[in-house]
Amino acid sequence: MTAATLATRPDDDIAVRIDTAGWADALDDPVHICRAAAAAALAAVPPATPVEVSILLADDARLRALNRDYRGLDRSTNVLSFPGLAAPPVGAPRLLGDVAIAAETTGREARAMGKPLAAHLSHLVVHGTLHLLGHDHENAADATIMEDLERRILARLGIDDPYRTMPPDEPQ
Repeated sequence: MTAATLATRPDDDIAVRIDTAGWADALDDPVHICRAAAAAALAAVPPATPVEVSILLADDARLRALNRDYRGLDRSTNVLSFPGLAAPPVGAPRLLGDVAIAAETTGREARAMGKPLAAHLSHLVVHGTLHLLGHDHENAADATIMEDLERRILARLGIDDPYRTMPPDEPQ
């Protein structure tokens, strides 16, 4: 990705924390990848006010614990989104929320789909950020809207359609 592909909103704050060595071992600059993907999602569906987004790059064990504790599902998953505060203190950016992504699951999925890890990570960050922005895929109509947004955002980042090569039985 080049600097020209990064559509940013200057007052947004995108923080990335790497909690496991697997990410830095597998990718040259996972922090840049995450910030670029989140910024592209925020530029495509701009919130009315500046926002803060936090992205956690963790391992499967951490995502499993979060999934169990917050969703009641005792299994790992690729990405989780946790919406933040609806109304910030006066003059402060709105805490849009947190996105957490599991290294091992993301790596397995990328290999299984024959995709570069960086492209799959970008997709998961965009997907998680769209959840924070209020998008969902609980029904076919909402899934179509969200997937179309993901395709357009990822295309701006030079990333192929993530659903084109997805196996038919892959959960979304």
